[in-house]
Formats: sequence, structure tokens, C-alpha cells
Amino acid sequence: MEKKLKSWQGWLLFGGSMVVVFVLGLCVSALMERRAEVASIFNNRKNVIKGIEARNELFKDDFPREYQTWTETAKTDFESEFNGNIAVDALEKRPEMVVLWAGYAFSKDYSTPRGHMHAIEDITASLRTGAPVNPTDGPQPSTCWTCKSPDVPRMMEAIGVDSFYNNKWGAMGAEIVNPIGCSDCHDPETMNLHISRPALIEAFQRQGKDITKATPQEMRSLVCAQCHVEYYFKGDGKYLTFPWDKGFTVEDMEAYYDEAGFYDYIHKLSRTPILKAQHPDYEICQMGIHGQRGVSCADCHMPYKSEGGVKFSDHHIQSPLAMIDRTCQVCHRESEETLRNNVYERQRKANEIRNRLEQELAKAHIEAKFAWDNGATEAQMKDVLALIRQAQWRWDFGVASHGGSFHAPQEIQRILSHGLDRAMQARLIVSKVLAKNGYTGDVPMPDISTKAKAQEYIGLDMDAERAAKEKFLKTTVPAWLEKAKENGRLAQI
Repeated sequence: MEKKLKSWQGWLLFGGSMVVVFVLGLCVSALMERRAEVASIFNNRKNVIKGIEARNELFKDDFPREYQTWTETAKTDFESEFNGNIAVDALEKRPEMVVLWAGYAFSKDYSTPRGHMHAIEDITASLRTGAPVNPTDGPQPSTCWTCKSPDVPRMMEAIGVDSFYNNKWGAMGAEIVNPIGCSDCHDPETMNLHISRPALIEAFQRQGKDITKATPQEMRSLVCAQCHVEYYFKGDGKYLTFPWDKGFTVEDMEAYYDEAGFYDYIHKLSRTPILKAQHPDYEICQMGIHGQRGVSCADCHMPYKSEGGVKFSDHHIQSPLAMIDRTCQVCHRESEETLRNNVYERQRKANEIRNRLEQELAKAHIEAKFAWDNGATEAQMKDVLALIRQAQWRWDFGVASHGGSFHAPQEIQRILSHGLDRAMQARLIVSKVLAKNGYTGDVPMPDISTKAKAQEYIGLDMDAERAAKEKFLKTTVPAWLEKAKENGRLAQI
């Protein structure tokens, strides 16, 4: 009996080994087939590309599936409970934000983002970029183009990184014409993922890290981290810089900015030196469970897709909620409805704190102005301004991130709660300042119930802003595009 048992065990071990060998053989075979397929594509490319190529259409013939799905980023057909790919006027829905950004261009115009194919169109049409009439005119630097087009690394290579940043936004209008696309993330010659923007490389170097050592999985997030991060324009040359030297948290970046004495603008009402958060998506994602488990941006926003036996990354970059069967359900076995509601539950809870914070922070700015108008001194207002700066930084850091309340819900709620605490502290100190100056009543609050009323309150002439932009779109922009076509910057196919 014992001999028979050992015999069977031997056969089982042998059979199991054969199965493993067979499976490994299939994997190796599939890998070799994929390599052969990739090699075939590159050996027979219809468009041999050398150097930086910004014209996305030139990649179409060799990578038709990726190109076709990329064009779908033009769609505006998806809306979830809190966001989507439809441009929604955020200031109309949340007029307190007009007050929070008084003195800054975001108080004029702020809409929820659309897909990558709209990048050039949306920044050009935004009231925030003004209506420049010549290359040295306008409110914004050319640094504002940095994340909008593969023409940016082309121009950086042509004129130098410093020279690119140290210009006005309008100076690059005829050069930056192709929307976010292939060369932003891929080396045009090899199609390997690559970093095309210097700010990310420089941020890694200052931390003693070599970004060239990143794994393929890490690169599937780092190509996104070139743009979906917190950044600021450093110095007179407006050099794009990531404030990561002390770390990724809201407190780390605040300490970095405080040490540098940096602020984005002085608030028109409260006179607070304000930090304007951009969109710290990468940083916040690293603080959540998916980031901590090594899930990349592409895993959820560019899931794999199969077509005709070919597996490829879906380049229709969008909310994972639009394709739960290919995103969440790859790992989670719950129903689409359950998974969607799980996301909404986290977003709703963060939104409760956000609503309270926006209301209290707007009041803090208004009350601070009232204190200044009633004789408050700089010494009396020092602590108030420090608290308002801290509160608004936490509010903006928490709400500017795309999907932050899902990426790291505990961290977002912590940040927003701390912001609410500081806003309330600021209001309390303002009341004491007013009392010392002989005022003990309630501060009169203006009517800011709509975007228009809030903009009028902070002194914006929106009719003039819109008229100037309309003229700019009808005259300057067509001239930019015509010049770009003449210079071969736009693909004629």
C-alpha cells in the first residue's frame, strides 16, 4: 500500500510539474507572440517618427486602436453624482468660491474639466487667460501651457526650458496647438513611456531619486504625475516647480511655501497672502489604499480592452465609474451598483465638510475686510491672516484634486476638517479684534447667493471680461491657428 501511495504521489508531482511547465510554456508563447506583434508594428511603421512629434494624427495608422480610443476623450456624455466629462460652471453652483478667490483669475471663470482633447480649446476660451492682443500682453505666463499639449516639450527643446517659461501666455499661441496626446507620455520613436516634462524629473532629483529607475508599473502613474500634481510658478521667470522637497502632505507643502515666503496672490478682501492649490491628484492618490497597494493611474483610468484578439490600454481616459466592469470589478466582486454607491458614500461625506468650510471661509474673508475697514491694525490681524491662509490652503488642496475624496477619503476628510477648524478660529479672533475697535454687533453680510452677485461684490466687471474674450476668440485665435497651419504645426490629414 505504501509503495502504491508513493507511486501515486510521484505521478501527481510529475503531473503537477508538467502542468506548471505547460502553463509557463503558454505564458512564454503569449509573451513571444506579443513581442513579435510589437516588433512587427515597429518594423512596418507607416510613419517613422524621429524626435518630438506633437501632431497626434501621425500616430493613427500605426496605433489605430489606441488612437481611436484617445479621440473619445472629446466626448461629453458622462456625468456622475459629483463630476464627469461635462463642463459644469462650478462658480454658478458654488458662488462662495468667487469670494474665496477674490483678486485671482479663478474668481472670473472655473468649470469642471473635460477630456484631454479639449485641453487647448478650454484654456484658450477660459476667462482666466485673458485676451492678449500681442506676445507681451495678457495676465498669464506661458507656463500655463505646460500641461496642455505635446507641443510644449517640442518648444522646450527648441528654445530652452527657462525661455519657454519666461514668456507671456499669448507668445506661444501659434505654437501650442495640438491637445494632450501621444508624445506627452510616449517616446515617439520607441513608444516606451517617458517623462516629457522637466518639473517631475527635477522634483525627484531634489529628493535624491532617479526617475529613470522607475518600474513599468510606476511609470503608468508617473506619466500622469507630470501634470496631475500640485505645482507653482517659481521666481520672476515663472519656473514650474513641484513643492515636494519636504514631502507630499498638505502640511509638508505648506511648510515648504512658508519657508520660501511664497503666495499666489493677496486676497482682495481679507488681504491674506493666499496659496492656490492646483490639482494634487498624484500626491493624494499615494496616500490612499489603492496607491499604497501599487495600483497605477492607468489601471483604473486606462483599463485594458480587447478587440479582435488584441489586448491594449484604452486611451479614453475618464472616470472609472464610466466603465466599472473593466475597472473596479477586475479586482472587486461586488455589483456595479454597490461599487458605485461605495464611491458616492465617500464623496458625500467629504462634501458635507467641504460645504461647511466654504461657507465659513467666505465669511472669514468678508469679516476680515470689515475689520480692516473699521480700523484694525496689522498686528491685530496677523493671526487672523495666518489662520485664513491655512484654512484656504486646506480647502483648496482638498477640493482641487480630481477624485481626491475617493483616492484617499480619510486624508481628504482630515484636511477639510482641519481647514474648517482654522476658519472658525479666524472668525473668532476677528470678532475680538472688532470688539477692541469698538464694534460688537454682527458683521453685515453681502448677498453672494449667485455667481453674478458674488462677482459684482468683489468688484469684477464681467461684461468687459466677456467682451474682451469674445473679440480675442474671433480675431487672435484664428490668426494663431492659421500661422500654425502655415508652419506645419497641425497635421493636414
